Amino acid sequence: MIVTPSAGTLLAPPATAPPTAVNRPPGTYLLFDARGQGRVAQVFGDLSTARRIAVLVPGMSHRLQNFWRGVGGKQYRSPATQAADLQQAMGPGDHAVVAWLGYTTPQTVRQAGREDLAGAGADALVAFVGDLTTAYPRATIALLGHSYGSTVIGLAASRLPSRVTDIAVFGSPGMGADNVAGLHTTATVWAGQGAGDWVRWVPGLRLLGLGHGTKPTDHAFGAKIFETADVRDHDHYLAPGTDSLAALARIAGGAA
Repeated sequence: MIVTPSAGTLLAPPATAPPTAVNRPPGTYLLFDARGQGRVAQVFGDLSTARRIAVLVPGMSHRLQNFWRGVGGKQYRSPATQAADLQQAMGPGDHAVVAWLGYTTPQTVRQAGREDLAGAGADALVAFVGDLTTAYPRATIALLGHSYGSTVIGLAASRLPSRVTDIAVFGSPGMGADNVAGLHTTATVWAGQGAGDWVRWVPGLRLLGLGHGTKPTDHAFGAKIFETADVRDHDHYLAPGTDSLAALARIAGGAA
């Protein structure tokens, strides 16, 4: 269960790995567990005063060891960096961002093509958001999912509380549904995909256990499209100065 960070309680048992195994920067954490690929949820901003909380769900190849330094050592691929940039782009106000790596992410293309890990991740996300709304009942929530993280959110959507008012996905291979109605959510659903994003070549279908359904940016899906004209690849949707970051900051802050 989530409690206020000052109480010092984690969502999972303390790490069993040696303290030197992961260099955890100072900060506020709702979750830290170094077992396996690791689990972590770091807070940017003050949850105790937040009226709006954005939860960032990363996708393939992320794990505790690269949560801060980024996949492949590229800082812009770090969920912590992305969450900090999003929180800064939202400007001053009563809001907070949580970088949530609370599930086992795919580490291979074959794993990413299936929904097994997304299903388990969805269960974990539903539990996390439920605890978050209990601990911070004044706040509404936006969920932001990148790549496979969007699939996790899609599979969780029907079980999320009504305080989740916005869902934004980007670089999404699919959300496990044919359209917004198939998500069975009361939240407003937003989607973006840059012209240079390789995910555009992923087929928008589900067949024999592979694939994640219609792309959220397809007109038939019915999501609201946000600006991504200056996104040059799969990993810069939250890069400072981009139109996509500005749009996601508005959605995350509830101003879109």
